[in-house]
Amino acid sequence: MNVKFFRMTWLAAVFGLCSGAATISCAGPVSVGIDGNAYVTAGFGGARISADGVRGWKSPDAVVSVYFSIQQPHKNVKLSLKARGDVVYEVSIGAKKFTVPVVSKDFTVVPVGTVDFEKSGYQRVDIRGVATKERGYGRISEVILEGIDESGMNFVHDFSPYWGRRGPSVHFNYKMPAGIEAEYFYNEMLVPEGMDAIGSFFMACGFGDGYFGAQVNSEKERRVLFSVWSPFKSDSPEDVPEEDRVILKKKGDGVKVGVFGNEGTGGQSYLVYPWTAGTLYKFLTRVRPCDDGTSEYTGFFFAPEEGRWRVIAKFRRPKTQTWVRGPNSFLENFNPEKGWLRRSVGYANQWVRDSSGVWHEMSDAKFTCDSTGRSGVRLDYAGGVSKDKKFFVLMNCGFFDTTTPCYTSFSRDAMKIPPEIDFAALDVLAEDDLPGHET
Repeated sequence: MNVKFFRMTWLAAVFGLCSGAATISCAGPVSVGIDGNAYVTAGFGGARISADGVRGWKSPDAVVSVYFSIQQPHKNVKLSLKARGDVVYEVSIGAKKFTVPVVSKDFTVVPVGTVDFEKSGYQRVDIRGVATKERGYGRISEVILEGIDESGMNFVHDFSPYWGRRGPSVHFNYKMPAGIEAEYFYNEMLVPEGMDAIGSFFMACGFGDGYFGAQVNSEKERRVLFSVWSPFKSDSPEDVPEEDRVILKKKGDGVKVGVFGNEGTGGQSYLVYPWTAGTLYKFLTRVRPCDDGTSEYTGFFFAPEEGRWRVIAKFRRPKTQTWVRGPNSFLENFNPEKGWLRRSVGYANQWVRDSSGVWHEMSDAKFTCDSTGRSGVRLDYAGGVSKDKKFFVLMNCGFFDTTTPCYTSFSRDAMKIPPEIDFAALDVLAEDDLPGHET
């Protein structure tokens, strides 16, 4: 498959505008809180966003950017800051800049100036410290706007700042043929160059009891991650009874295994692997019921740089009898400091292979988003198909102005040629080599 086309056409691949976004009606000044709507976009120097504004702001190179969306262009909007300290800020909106002195030990509203918003959609206010008589650049808790009454605004308001700053998660749920025992779920994934921001999780092979994909964990580390949830409902691994713990049966070379919590709990495995944007990767998940009342889950990853399939891990989940169910993919940002960076991914050539060895292609999918998108506090989420109809495309974060309505259905062109895989070789690769380690 030619993957080069995808690098420049991902934006054209998504379309549609959200008609159901929540709107905040403004009868007076609108306060846009720093805690849910701002990021340190340059310089850093210890500056960080907290519940009561920017803390640790010591570097003049640090830039704090505040984002919000308006539904109509507006002129003569009065802009103010709620701030404290003995400092001077430079506030920029587009090409317009204001010098704003603050002299106050307590939070006070300080006028900035009047601005025109020439377009609807997302706006960005940049704030930089330029002078201080303190050990740092004080603190800012809100950006306040006057003059936007009828049009409405969208920003993180009456919503968790943590989830709001992470940004909306987006998903594709693939339509699987009814009445089959799907043993394998196959998917191909391509992240366009420049769309692999830190904090991204590009999940390729999701199933009813877990997920399988690739992460960007830092500037130096990337992972291929395969996880299976415990049937016990808890966010704390310590609370899971012994009989409900996921059992590790196979661990691939170089793979690290442990437990996870906070979003359910279960067995987690990952391979530190330098996957790259612009390269097509293949994922294969096997799910099958076992005679002892458990079900077995195996994750296989094709490394094109090595020209081979690798097994990540094989788990057994207790109290479960199932085949592949709910095949899906998703895109999320798990780092709230990076929710201002755009990311995108394409998924192609989805298939399931039933227990009789027959392949079934899945060329239809439904686009969904999480509560951050559905509530309307963030509008920067989209899904669709690539220009050549081969990829399902997801995009989120970055405060772009294209929004796809949740629950929109899409279809890609059917490939009609199933993957060529040596399953006998995969069986040998995934043979049990552990007595059963509880996770």
